[in-house]
Amino acid sequence: MNASLNFIGLEISVIGLGLVLMLADFFVPAERRRFIGYAGIAALGVLLIMSFSGNGTCSNFGFGFNNAFVNDGLSLFFKRFFIVAAILVLFIAAEFSDKLAAGSIAEYYSLIIFALAGMLFAASSNDFVMLFVAIELITVTFYVLVSFQRSKVASLEAGVKYLILGALSSSFMVFGIALIWGTTGTLNFTELAAVAPQFETSRIFLLGVLLVLVGLGFKIAAFPFQIWAPDVYQGAPTPTTAFLAIGSKAAGFVLLLRVLFTAVPSVTLHWEKLLIVISAITILYGNLCALPQRNLKRLFGYSSISHAGYLLLGVAALNANGQAAILYYLAGYLFTVLAGFLVIALVLRHLETDDVSGLAGLSQRSPLLAATMTISMVSLAGIPPLAGFFGKFLLLKSVIEAAQKSHHYGYIYLVFIALAGVVISLYYYFNVVRAIYWSKEARDLSPIALSAPAKLTAWVCIAGIFWLGLFPNTVLNLANQAATVFVAVTK
Repeated sequence: MNASLNFIGLEISVIGLGLVLMLADFFVPAERRRFIGYAGIAALGVLLIMSFSGNGTCSNFGFGFNNAFVNDGLSLFFKRFFIVAAILVLFIAAEFSDKLAAGSIAEYYSLIIFALAGMLFAASSNDFVMLFVAIELITVTFYVLVSFQRSKVASLEAGVKYLILGALSSSFMVFGIALIWGTTGTLNFTELAAVAPQFETSRIFLLGVLLVLVGLGFKIAAFPFQIWAPDVYQGAPTPTTAFLAIGSKAAGFVLLLRVLFTAVPSVTLHWEKLLIVISAITILYGNLCALPQRNLKRLFGYSSISHAGYLLLGVAALNANGQAAILYYLAGYLFTVLAGFLVIALVLRHLETDDVSGLAGLSQRSPLLAATMTISMVSLAGIPPLAGFFGKFLLLKSVIEAAQKSHHYGYIYLVFIALAGVVISLYYYFNVVRAIYWSKEARDLSPIALSAPAKLTAWVCIAGIFWLGLFPNTVLNLANQAATVFVAVTK
């Protein structure tokens, strides 16, 4: 047991941090509680630095807890990813804290940290029990975070919708796990990979795997399990939406990769048509539904659905390049999405609506925020030389490689659908840019005062978008190394 505890040093540290932040609420004066978030940021920064140390909290590679928990290159990549995401979200939350009840700010910070702990466990899941526990820790925490603004009907409504649909997806997942256990007698991914070929003709086993994918499809907002995303994104507090858009989605994808390419790779290789269809429909659905949207957070909700479809390109490709492309794309998506939500939190928090018109005149009110949102939209649209372009390029390249190898026409159609999605997205992304620089609807042209942390967060996001787009090799090499855990089962 003591040996296994060595593998979860990072997770224990994060949970301890969450408890400390929660208790700090009793000792810090109400007017200074927003600074509790900065203490959390500093602590997470230390943990992030330690993860790069040879003697750090992530240095123990191997298996723990009867092989249910694994520390490998993939888990290390995602743990660093989740910590960076949490740090930026805490910056956004600190700027948004004046919209939260004064007595609950520390609680809000601590819930973000607890959600982070669930994501860290998800990154190292090597067993369906660990997978379910991690998913539930993330989901239950977000039930509270989504409905945190209890004085707002929209927030409560979003929380109820997320609770009902989240519970439904969890029930599908539990039933699927039970079917897998009943047919194979194991829940460990490594053990399951060895016996799965014997059950490829078992309908009960295949149904179990499919039901698990239904639960994970909810987390990543892939069609047809995406119906919750726009409403929840719109109603939740902006920092919650930001963490949901990047943290929860990335956790869903790391678990999806673990299940498909570690637990049941022999089954996955026969599901290329299903994966192609889901990816294509998800891309089209998200982009087409985003076209008429005026609410910015709802627009991001449909955009998130379309980007889940793009990420599924790498899954459908069934090759190592596709898996590495997913990791790189998520890294770029992190800075891009959080840049957008930072602007929403700073500019629209005092308005009664999140309408695009609220950005009118932003170029005069705050050139930095105008540039931040513009760069975010351009990157999401996939325009070079930003991170979004290179991420889409890598995903499409992996699909073309799969088409050349398998001679499956479905991959060719998928490439054209993905390109069509990119073209469609130009309209609604650049509609936001038009509102910033050329809209005549501006009612308030007073300058927006930015704190030093807000400026720092904006510059970090901008730098991350440009760095990943112009100098992709560092992160791409890390992604390729992380994806080697799947190489042996995808050749």
